[in-house]
Amino acid sequence: MSASLSDKLKSLGVKTGTAGIQPAMKKPRGGVPVEEVLDGRWIETSRGEAFVVEQVFSTGYRHGAAPIRVESSLGGLAAWAGDERISGLDISQFAFLDTETSGLAGGTGTYAFMVGVGRFVEGDFRLSLFFMRDPAEESALLEALAGFLAPCAALVTFNGKSFDAPLLRTRYTLHSIPCPFDGFAHVDLLPLARRLWRDRLPSRALKYLEEHIMAAPRTSEEVPGYEIPWLYFDFLRTGDVAPLKGVFYHNAMDVVAMAALLSLTARMLDDPHGTEIEHGLDVVALAKLFEDLNRWDDAALLYERGLKTSLPEADFWQAVKRLSALQRRRGDLETAARLWQQAAAEGHIFAHVELAKYFEHTRRDPASALEWTLSAIRHVETAKLPEYEKKHWMSELAHRRERLEGKITKK
Repeated sequence: MSASLSDKLKSLGVKTGTAGIQPAMKKPRGGVPVEEVLDGRWIETSRGEAFVVEQVFSTGYRHGAAPIRVESSLGGLAAWAGDERISGLDISQFAFLDTETSGLAGGTGTYAFMVGVGRFVEGDFRLSLFFMRDPAEESALLEALAGFLAPCAALVTFNGKSFDAPLLRTRYTLHSIPCPFDGFAHVDLLPLARRLWRDRLPSRALKYLEEHIMAAPRTSEEVPGYEIPWLYFDFLRTGDVAPLKGVFYHNAMDVVAMAALLSLTARMLDDPHGTEIEHGLDVVALAKLFEDLNRWDDAALLYERGLKTSLPEADFWQAVKRLSALQRRRGDLETAARLWQQAAAEGHIFAHVELAKYFEHTRRDPASALEWTLSAIRHVETAKLPEYEKKHWMSELAHRRERLEGKITKK
């Protein structure tokens, strides 16, 4: 760390490394040794001992309805993430990571007192929860985590690009330890979850997705995330590790859920036309995603499939609008026109306007184009629209009407 950065941190009261911190005792005040309460072990690092709790989930383990093992191609996931490296990696090279921290604000004053990380080893999912009893053990935890990540080349997180990864990178810098995941590919599942389920689910929190997408509700051991920093502070004060059992469970389930969610979403992107995707809004969300990836043939098929399901009315017509625009870009104007006529019959202004354009420029029929323009004007006049939107439509339609009337007069 540069002298100037070190001086600035010291002026803010931030301790760098472990200077000035007394080594922790293995038996905290008022408590019992952590290994007597939790089924874990101590591992030696160049920076001291680190405590880790380990679990193994077999190849056939399912997190609710979702298999934990990733069997699908990662090509679709790589395309969505914009990182071709992802498709070339073996699943054993992915590390699934989640932190429990002293606060949610981030910055140099926030540290991770627990880091859960999992990876596939010979088919099994091996989960390690690294825990520090006080800040004196932080550098040892970071070294132990670096050892776990050594065989990996990619991170999988949930909101980790914004929180977990920057936080850990800061802690490695403060301890003058090279960050072990610099240069890794990174799959953050939160933005993908938002793309796939924001129209159907009121929340895209990981725990909510577990319950409503994976059918894997958590047990009574679960503790709310907002309580976790305070539980840790109580542990630092009392030395009683027993109340932290729920935090270990919470962290473990977050990591396991990420593995299951990666398996589920990779399968959706690899086989978007599979029968496993049942909900119409999920099909339409996937269609939008494939449209954005310029996989237009897949997107069109997905829109058509979604329109055959029981969609809410607003979502149905939004899908019709998206599909008609997509078919126009694909050059299938006849299909697009049929969709516009279907929407126009239900009073959708955009469809009247698109039909006016279609008859003017494709069919070379200015009289029919004028009829659709006048029909659009009537719908705008009676529609309950914001004034600025109505003004926009009327200005555009007045210009179109004038041009079409001029064409007809010249004939």
